Amino acid sequence: MAQHLKYLDDNNFKSTIAHGVTLVDFYADWCGPCRMIAPIVEELASEFHGKATVAKVDIEQAQMVASDFSVTSIPTIIIFKDGKEVKRIVGVRDKETLAAAINAAL
Repeated sequence: MAQHLKYLDDNNFKSTIAHGVTLVDFYADWCGPCRMIAPIVEELASEFHGKATVAKVDIEQAQMVASDFSVTSIPTIIIFKDGKEVKRIVGVRDKETLAAAINAAL
């Protein structure tokens, strides 16, 4: 189902976003809107496999990363290119909006 989706934490975050385009979904299990966007993020992981990395960060488990990127509301989607933030989207968005943001960064 979510075979191409990566789960990141404080230890592997920087190495994962260092090269190429990476969409990171900052979420928490208790967050209703996060659960709404999760299937969209999973679809994007499959569709962009080989072109971009799609990952999730549980803000409860990776508090250092969430703090480093000032994630105060969830869901927050940040798109990185070669380790640098290029786009931030806060709140639930449709698949087309997120796909367009990835394509713009490629």
